[in-house]
Amino acid sequence: MKASDRRGIRQEKKAAKRESCDITADFERALEKKKTEKYVLRLYVAGNNIRSQTAVENVKKICEEYLAGRYELEVIDIYTDKSKNPVDLVLAAPTLIKKLPLPLRRIIGDMSRKEKVLIGLDIVPRE
Repeated sequence: MKASDRRGIRQEKKAAKRESCDITADFERALEKKKTEKYVLRLYVAGNNIRSQTAVENVKKICEEYLAGRYELEVIDIYTDKSKNPVDLVLAAPTLIKKLPLPLRRIIGDMSRKEKVLIGLDIVPRE
């Protein structure tokens, strides 16, 4: 093997190592960003019934526990506020919509299954 070939191989290895470090650094920056991202949530409920109250309480508990200071929650009663429903196309209530960070997600139900809500909000990874 010629000396120039060996030099070229060494340079390729160094470049690959630098690229590997860049990918790791990018991943670590993305993780840090995820910890500080602000969540914009809309919870659609149908009146002031037990199921709606349970959904509101459950979402607030989850947000305070996992997103303290990093969330904006808007609770909308579809019976009294019809202005936002056509925009979000809510067909069932209660429905929680994660507007930000993207991707947009919808969770339907009273939000009593904490694990499902956390996965739906991308707070914990899917298994």
